[in-house]
Parts: sequence; structure tokens; C-alpha cells
Amino acid sequence: MAARSLDSRGAFYEAIQAVLGSWPVLQIAVENGFGGPHVQEKAQWMVGAVHEYFLTNADLEQSEVEETLQGIMNDEFDTMVEDGSLPTIAQQLCTFYSQCQRGDVSGVKEKIAQLSQKKYNVKANVQEVRAHEEEEEGSEEEDDEAMDCETSTTTASTAPGTSASGGHGQKSEEGEPEADGWTVVRRKKK
Repeated sequence: MAARSLDSRGAFYEAIQAVLGSWPVLQIAVENGFGGPHVQEKAQWMVGAVHEYFLTNADLEQSEVEETLQGIMNDEFDTMVEDGSLPTIAQQLCTFYSQCQRGDVSGVKEKIAQLSQKKYNVKANVQEVRAHEEEEEGSEEEDDEAMDCETSTTTASTAPGTSASGGHGQKSEEGEPEADGWTVVRRKKK
């Protein structure tokens, strides 16, 4: 019985690694160094922290797992997850935990193999998106230059404190902290 428990714990740990390793949000955060220079160590720590979280808390709800993952991503990787993937990741973790609790280690290992393949596909997609974004940046810079020429005549004819659309401007200092403590950096208007 103790050996089965160790097998299921080990399988669950591997499942967490596979789920988090195939999560595009975490992969992008790690690849781009969000959260500092020790981002690889943080990602590995996150696997252990999630494993410990499940083992020390009985009857976790999916929403609790979502909140915990969001907190870790925010605190450790300076990343707000807004792509809608949190419910899916939390559900996968809860499902794997339930399977391991029932002793379905072989089923878990099959799904881990599927997730490992998915991980490589996500990396290829991230590289394709980056190449596409770089192409768009060049055209956006050209568009910005064209807009600069168009807006310079418009802004010169408006009174101070008003916008080109005729409304009174609400001045907001660049880098001024918002009510929730986040600093919002806005693009300067020309």
C-alpha cells in the first residue's frame, strides 16, 4: 500500500511538471525572463509548491487552484494571466490529482506523454508568433510616422487642455500609480 502511495505521488509530481511545462503562459514567462534572473529555478520551485499545495490541502476546488496559480504567476513571474487558460490548467491538475488518488498511475502516465508532445508544439508556435510580431513592428513604425505628420497639424490648432476631439483632457502624469497600486505607463500624446 505504501509503494502505491509513493507511485501515485511521483506520478502526480510528473503530471504537474507536464501540465505547467505545456502551459504557454508559463513558457513565455520563463523564455523571456519574467520575474528575474532565476526564472528557471522559480518554474521548478512552482512545480514543488503546487505539489505540496495539493498534498497539504484536502478537497481542493478548481477555483482555489486557479487563485493559487494566479498568485504564483503574479508574485513570482510578474505575469497576469488573462488568456483564459487558468481554468483549464487548474482542471487538469485537479483531474490528475483525483486519478492519482484512485491509483490510476498508468492513465496519468499516458496523459503525461501526450502533454510532453504538446509542449514542443507550443514552443514552435511561440517562435512563429514572435516572427510575425517582428514583421508587424516594422509596418507599425511606418504607420506611426505617417500619423505623426497628420496629428501635428491637428494638435497645433487645439487649445491647451483639450484634445483633438474637442473634449477637455484629463491630465494624468505618466507613471502615476493607480488606486490598486499598479503603475500604468501611457504613451505620450504628441
